[in-house]
Amino acid sequence: MPRLLLATGNKAKLAEYRLLLHGLPYEMVGLGDVGINDIVEETGATLEENAAFKARAYAQRSGLLSLADDSGLEVDVLGGEPGPLSRRYAGEGATDPERVTYLLRKLDGVPWDKRTARFQCVIALAYPDDRLELAVGEARGYIAFEPSGKGGFGYDPVFFYPPLRRTFAELSPEEKNRVSHRGRAATQARATLERLAWQP
Repeated sequence: MPRLLLATGNKAKLAEYRLLLHGLPYEMVGLGDVGINDIVEETGATLEENAAFKARAYAQRSGLLSLADDSGLEVDVLGGEPGPLSRRYAGEGATDPERVTYLLRKLDGVPWDKRTARFQCVIALAYPDDRLELAVGEARGYIAFEPSGKGGFGYDPVFFYPPLRRTFAELSPEEKNRVSHRGRAATQARATLERLAWQP
């Protein structure tokens, strides 16, 4: 069975991908499983650039088909911020709650109808020989006035998803994976991985 490197240092994201890609004909391994302990920095200007750069770097280091992603929250009234800087929006080393607090401060006084936002996810699949496949997913919603829910990670507690009338952090993992930006990108990536499994 071929191995697939899930190239993320985020344990919550790693667990989410294992669930999203369950049942595929791969042995899914994390960075620690292949002796990689350093994290490739995101230096690109777009989600696509970051995902592709990370996937290619880890594929070359590991010699394995590697999956990496970059996700970002884009808030319309903030001109698309934080976008590719979502993880570093409140500064290097900030925790998820600190990032959420920083975002809510930026939106202080903004009414509900102006708090529209979207999550985007780009998944890159890279072989050591530089072959690359991309998958993209999106989810649209609003930024809540305060955090709600204990699930998920990142900005999930303040991302309100209108069709389900809850934040992403209030959804079960199965519910979130059906509607989230990462879940939608992973659906495309699954099809690609099924095809790649039959290639040398």
